[in-house]
Amino acid sequence: MGNGLSNTIQTDFNNLLVSEPDAHLYGADLAPTTAKQRTWGTWNYAALWISMSLCIPTYMMASSLIQGGMSWWQAIMTILLGNIIVLIPMILNGHAGTKYGIPFPVFARASFGVFGANIPAILRAIVACGWFGIQCWIGGAALYQILRVWMPGLQELSVVGMFPPLLPFLCFLAFWAFNMYVVYLGVDSIKKLLIFKAYFLPMAAIALLCWAIWAANGLGPILSKPSSFSTNADFWKYFFPALTGIVGFWATLSLNIPDFTRYATSQKAQVKGQMIGLPPSMAIFAFIGVVVTSATYIVFGETIWDPVVLAGKFTNKTVVTLAMIAVVISTLATNIAANIVSPANDFANLAPQKINFKIGGYITGVLGILIFPWKLVADPNGYIFTWLVGYSSLLGPIGGIMIADYFFVRRKYLNVADLYKANGLYTYKNGINIGAIIALIAGILPNVPGFLATVHWVRADFFPAWLTGLYHYAWFIGFAISAIVYYILCNKIKVSDKDF
Repeated sequence: MGNGLSNTIQTDFNNLLVSEPDAHLYGADLAPTTAKQRTWGTWNYAALWISMSLCIPTYMMASSLIQGGMSWWQAIMTILLGNIIVLIPMILNGHAGTKYGIPFPVFARASFGVFGANIPAILRAIVACGWFGIQCWIGGAALYQILRVWMPGLQELSVVGMFPPLLPFLCFLAFWAFNMYVVYLGVDSIKKLLIFKAYFLPMAAIALLCWAIWAANGLGPILSKPSSFSTNADFWKYFFPALTGIVGFWATLSLNIPDFTRYATSQKAQVKGQMIGLPPSMAIFAFIGVVVTSATYIVFGETIWDPVVLAGKFTNKTVVTLAMIAVVISTLATNIAANIVSPANDFANLAPQKINFKIGGYITGVLGILIFPWKLVADPNGYIFTWLVGYSSLLGPIGGIMIADYFFVRRKYLNVADLYKANGLYTYKNGINIGAIIALIAGILPNVPGFLATVHWVRADFFPAWLTGLYHYAWFIGFAISAIVYYILCNKIKVSDKDF
């Protein structure tokens, strides 16, 4: 069996009609792509990653490293290295999408079972809900800055409990409602906003970079700002969890990348496109975030890691308004494209005949509120060590299992028709591969003590220091342990090209 379109007959829906897929495992959004749908080339994938990388969370990730104590070059190299690392599982998982035309939830059925695949799909969907909420909070904060600059007399009213002040919270809900309205209209309604973002956000980023260089009297003072770590040991103690967080930044996409690569014209297109688009664009936009954040310390005497808060420092009402409108539109476009489409597929996998794109989008929206996104971005340490590292400890093991199964157990052979059958090659026991579940738990457990200590659910000394320290490498440890355990438990699965 070859790669790419040489075997598009496997992904032709007509074959599935002959095979009579089970209705509760098949839906229009989950069906394999046909040859006519394979239209994405190298530059389509490069453009996708450039557009995805140019977002406010990327800026915040870079600037949080500066506030955490890194110098500009340490932050850039950490981000570049993290994205090169995550590119590897991105390309590997993307292979099955291109070869067989299947989305992530269906691909997961091969390793977890036709029903067990709901576990990784939902775990990945919940993370996407968190990102959806974070993006909504950023968009709402931009709306609040517009109100504040035009009506400075507005009084802050506190909200009891876990909620932020009333006006920012109402702006968050307003932006959230706009997202839900776009879901109601359908994903096609976002195309024009994506085009606007592709042109306007890079220009806005360059304008912000020019301001930073001008306000700080050149790049010299910015780039000369040293690291705040007094010893090498202090640096490495911060570096490894930061690197894990950066890998975790795209851990969601490293799993559901088949949702995009299923439209590729060839394996070469998805591989080259991702290599061209992901690491360079992340490094370039991160450089802008690093320079601007370093400049804020010189100009304002404090390190401002949130670009929305930074824009609020300007006194010109028109400048603030235009900047915040740009944030609102670009954040809306990113949120729908990155954080609605994929979880909608994941939720649809639960009940393909009952949950479509809109319903999946509404579920994502509700969970995006319940996850309290304002808590996740309250400070840079929480953003990296609680959010990014925390969910990487869940998604790393899933990636390890899927890659071990596809490349080392099945040797890249899948029976597409049986992925849509309750009784087939991927039924295992009652539709669940117990080996995959054991491997998943084995990969998650070592990181639990460190997570509990990080979120202060237990005392810092409750567990041995070496055990909580594993959390700093959460994605790597989870990925490796789950891959090894899965291979040991499942390497005797009979796989032959005669079966396909």
